[in-house]
Amino acid sequence: MIDNKVVVGISQGDVNGIGLEIILKTVHHANITEHYIPVIFSSQKTINFYKKQLELESFNYQVINSISQINSKKCNIFNCYDFEAVIEPGQTTDTGGKLARVSLETAVTHLKQKQIDVLVTAPICKQNIVSNEFNFSGHTDYLAHTFKEESMMLFCDEAFKIALATEHIKLQDVPNKITQEVITKKLNQLCNTLQNDFGIRKPKIAVLGLNPHAGEIDKLGNEEKIHIIPAIQNFKQNAIVLGPYAADAYFANALYRQFDATLAMYHDQGLIPFKTLSFNKGVNYSSGMSFIRTSPDHGTAFDIAGKNKADHNSFAQAVYMACDIFKTRQLNLSLKENPLKISDKSAGLKGE
Repeated sequence: MIDNKVVVGISQGDVNGIGLEIILKTVHHANITEHYIPVIFSSQKTINFYKKQLELESFNYQVINSISQINSKKCNIFNCYDFEAVIEPGQTTDTGGKLARVSLETAVTHLKQKQIDVLVTAPICKQNIVSNEFNFSGHTDYLAHTFKEESMMLFCDEAFKIALATEHIKLQDVPNKITQEVITKKLNQLCNTLQNDFGIRKPKIAVLGLNPHAGEIDKLGNEEKIHIIPAIQNFKQNAIVLGPYAADAYFANALYRQFDATLAMYHDQGLIPFKTLSFNKGVNYSSGMSFIRTSPDHGTAFDIAGKNKADHNSFAQAVYMACDIFKTRQLNLSLKENPLKISDKSAGLKGE
């Protein structure tokens, strides 16, 4: 932290997508540094391109080549490259992938060195970023490899949170991945995140079934009976875990409102309802890591790139959530170091 404000590192994503548009719309306000200090890993020339295109004449920033040069009263642009890149909004190009990788790798280097407090990533295009230098399916895989840690995708908004038991795998492979061990591991990760990152002391978690109608007493599948129910019944942490729920009825009846989080069995089971209910305001959080990384819940949106039509709310929420989680972790650390000290802030923690 600098001047008691969270230093937010921001990777620019694909320069031809909506990444820099939503970034600049989020950080250009004059009073933004009252809350946090943005550091955008990009280049002055790239930022000026979008500043002009978005007609943000009033947007002022500080160009830096070292974190030691941060201006705590301005948005900071960390020069990752110094050439004038060809920017083609809406196009999938090799340059877009290369600059996205350079920005991300530079930001992650500073995150590892603890020179920034949190990382917020703008959308990348998997089609053009994957190369011999970056052979990963996306941000999550790259971060897990770089930090040698395992994360869980947790999608959040004010109304509800959804975690995934399995992530980017083929649907035909999902049943073999649903085991009691996996469910237990994911529940542990989710419980720890809710407690440590969101201040919920005794979380209430719902678990969805894998099969239609949660198996309907084995008529439509037995993964619930063999793996999911035993994991729920034998869960040992300080949490209330219920289920398995049939996913269709669970969301149709808005049962998610009764829980702090929901564990879905596969990608679309969780993401379809989440994006339907929370699109342009939801946040993707890489939970379970020693560091904090968030991102908006959408992609590069090449179809509207360069048209000044992108809604930046999801990205703004990703920034706010990263800062809130950082402060919650700091508070938890302070309370552990001073267990007898009563903090006014601790009264704001949810739970019992």
